[in-house]
Amino acid sequence: MIQLKYTYDGMHISEHSFKLPVDYTQPDSGLISIFLREIRSDATKKKPYLVFLQGGPGFESPRPLTHSGWIKFALKQYDILLLDQRGTGRSTLANFQTIGKWSPEKQANYLKFFRADTIVRDLEAIRKELIGNKPWSILGQSFGGFCALSYLSFHSDGLKNVFITGGIPPLTAHPDEIYKRTYVRVRNKNEAFFNIFPHAQKRACEIADLIQKTKPILPNGDELTVERFQLLGLQLGFSDGYASLNYLFENAIVNGELSYSFKKGILGLQAFDTNPFFTVLHEACYAQNFSTNWSAEKVRHSFPEFDPSSRDPFLFTGEMLFPWMLDQFQTLNPLKEAAYILAGKNNWEMLYDPVQLMNNNIPVAAAVYTNDMYVDRDFSIETSQSIKGIQYWETDKFDHNGLRSHGEKILEKLFKLLD
Repeated sequence: MIQLKYTYDGMHISEHSFKLPVDYTQPDSGLISIFLREIRSDATKKKPYLVFLQGGPGFESPRPLTHSGWIKFALKQYDILLLDQRGTGRSTLANFQTIGKWSPEKQANYLKFFRADTIVRDLEAIRKELIGNKPWSILGQSFGGFCALSYLSFHSDGLKNVFITGGIPPLTAHPDEIYKRTYVRVRNKNEAFFNIFPHAQKRACEIADLIQKTKPILPNGDELTVERFQLLGLQLGFSDGYASLNYLFENAIVNGELSYSFKKGILGLQAFDTNPFFTVLHEACYAQNFSTNWSAEKVRHSFPEFDPSSRDPFLFTGEMLFPWMLDQFQTLNPLKEAAYILAGKNNWEMLYDPVQLMNNNIPVAAAVYTNDMYVDRDFSIETSQSIKGIQYWETDKFDHNGLRSHGEKILEKLFKLLD
């Protein structure tokens, strides 16, 4: 259903909303709303659809602020569909305000349907409503690439072309093995950061010591701990992450206390509270017939250099989600018990079909970033070698956010791979 149309900066935009089942195996168990934003460069001529699948899990699609970057390039060949994955953005939200008062069991039973497999079912239902039996193309960034492989595994009839940027997952690896590699990559990113900005190490230690001493309160009422300060390392995997942290630290201390601008800056860089799936379901996006049981926390004990008390050097963590976050972030606390239920769940559905991927006949082009902090390069190459017909391009010129920072170059290369 089209809710609204408008034209902005040369983009003709339509907003769609679809009522779809929470659980596709029991369609009568309840419906949720799924939001989709359509962008066209020509209001009079339709082009094939390219569906963009956002990274995450648990983040809404990007908002088209300007007719630029990868969107501008893709609009030359496609009409673009931006999906707010279930539970995010303008789709039916799932957070402390909407499901926080439910029982933990009800929350967990609901949230188990918010992984890649169900997102793909949403897309298939939307595709059939929009264009019938015609296939469409998809572009998956990061977690969106995980969704793309799930799509290829179980609903390939709905696909014409698949493009993936920084998002080829391991097909069977347990998160314990994934995080063993992740901690090494994050340690290397810390080293690179402090080599470029050597004064940032001293400042980080001073900030950590002051946090430990004064127990400061953030503008939203949360206490800032050293562990939460370490979470800023999530920025180290982006092309602008090193500089962003360096400049954040510059004026962090004023008259012997943390400055208001620094504390507000931390809130601006941490979306764990506004996008709770990233914490609650992050490890579950790897789970297939096994439980994760807080893998990042377990594996951390094998890397004592990341201990919050360490100062020689002080290290930031990266894309690791820890159970203590459910206590320290007020808006995550109402989902705490459900998160523990989901971490212990051992009967997750399979997300990928290796046999189907080995027999794949859908054109696939993928960008693999050699130095990607979030998605392991070796796992990505290994999986690529298990997908029939995939054309992958490995590059060390871009970071994980290559599509955002250099989108036209990235898409030009991927489109040419399938020409």
